[in-house]
Amino acid sequence: VGSLGIDVYEQEEHLFFHDRSGDIIEDDTIQRLMSFPNVLVTAHQAFFTKEALDQIAETTYYHLAKLSEGNTENLPGLLV
Repeated sequence: VGSLGIDVYEQEEHLFFHDRSGDIIEDDTIQRLMSFPNVLVTAHQAFFTKEALDQIAETTYYHLAKLSEGNTENLPGLLV
């Protein structure tokens, strides 16, 4: 393999969704991968598309509108 670029890693939830810049990463596999000059590891960004962000905004607006009306029916995941 001449080079490798990945944005998905099996244990990524413990690595990429928090600021770990001051931490020692205790994951031998990812540490070894990142030590190679021909390997690029980035956080998984599949949700970061225009379509996905539009859908998130629409859903958020819909939920806020329903909550402001006092209508909490059919709002999945609602925590009140």
